[in-house]
Amino acid sequence: MNRNDLRRVDLNLLIVFETLMHERSVTRAAEKLFLGQPAISAALSRLRSLFDDPLFVRTGRSMEPSARAVEIFALLSPALDSISTAVSRAAEFDPATSTSVFRIGLSDDVEFALLPMLLKRLRAEAPGIVLVVRRVNYILMPGLLASGEISIGVSYTTDLPANAKRKVLRRSAPKLLRADTVPGPLSLDDYCARPHALVSFAGDLSGFVDEELEKLGRKRHVVLAVPQFNGLGTLLAGTDIVATVPDYTAEALTAAGGLRAEDPPLPTRTFELHMAWRGSQDNDPGERWLRSRIQMFFGDPDSL
Repeated sequence: MNRNDLRRVDLNLLIVFETLMHERSVTRAAEKLFLGQPAISAALSRLRSLFDDPLFVRTGRSMEPSARAVEIFALLSPALDSISTAVSRAAEFDPATSTSVFRIGLSDDVEFALLPMLLKRLRAEAPGIVLVVRRVNYILMPGLLASGEISIGVSYTTDLPANAKRKVLRRSAPKLLRADTVPGPLSLDDYCARPHALVSFAGDLSGFVDEELEKLGRKRHVVLAVPQFNGLGTLLAGTDIVATVPDYTAEALTAAGGLRAEDPPLPTRTFELHMAWRGSQDNDPGERWLRSRIQMFFGDPDSL
């Protein structure tokens, strides 16, 4: 096929193909693209004709790609990224008049402690934009970036898609939260004797604190695990339960009153908070503007 022949190829078909490769389901692809299932099925039929290949074979509830589909996807995905970048570079972005929709992923601690400050700035600077926030963590981030469901993610991260970019926003130290009125900081003995609460997306009952305590030959007793930070202050109020949280989360929780924060009575390491984004949107003017605002309000220059 030469470039003149490309005139008979509908770019929308290629978007459908890429989405089907990610979702492996006509139903989920239809939901992702805001189309009806008949439209996706019709597009798949045209794709099969275009590539002269079945492309997907149903296996149980999933659609498994053929060898030809995998080969096409490896060539097509970076090409679509390049097209997206070329179009984005040609577009201008004016925050004051933009009505763009930005889809970002935030970990729970970031959404609770840092998003309010960012949102105030965005409302003042770009009142017409729409911000869609998805919950992410180091497990969910790669898939949401790869599928394009989010363009930017802020969380602790490990593995990322090959074309993703990443930078450190801040390095945070843990803080101990307590609601009691006992004067003075807790000793290590007091700390280990107290009941503990932790925030765990997966419902775990141990974390980095337990690893540090183990090095000292000590243990703590976790009596509460919750999936988010938002209600932690209310839960600790009137109890002797303590919690160890990131410093920026501790600042937000103590600002509401009823809690105080102090350094834990044991050596702890710092943790990096990352911003990751799709490489295909690295030069998109609107995305660059949003990343700069995230850097401004989520970052901590003193810790970098």
